[in-house]
Amino acid sequence: MDVRISVDQIRLKQNLTDAGCSNRTVDEITGMCESGNMEGALHLMKKHRCRLMDELHESGRKVDLLDVLIRVTEKDMKQANK
Repeated sequence: MDVRISVDQIRLKQNLTDAGCSNRTVDEITGMCESGNMEGALHLMKKHRCRLMDELHESGRKVDLLDVLIRVTEKDMKQANK
C-alpha cells in the first residue's frame, strides 16, 4: 500500500506542476493531502484555478484587441490599394 501512495503522490505532484503550480504550492497541497486536510488542498487548487482563469480571460481580451487591429489594418490596406 505504501507503494501505491507513493505513486499517487508522484502523480499528484506531476499534475500540479503540469497545471502551473509553483513548487511551494505543490508542496503545500501535497502536504495537506498527506495530513488528511483535503478541504485545505481543495481550496488551494481552486484558488490556483481562479488565477489561471483570470489569465485566460486577460489573454482572450488581448487577442480580441489584436483581432480588431488586424481587421482595421487590412481594411486600410485594401482602401489604399484602390
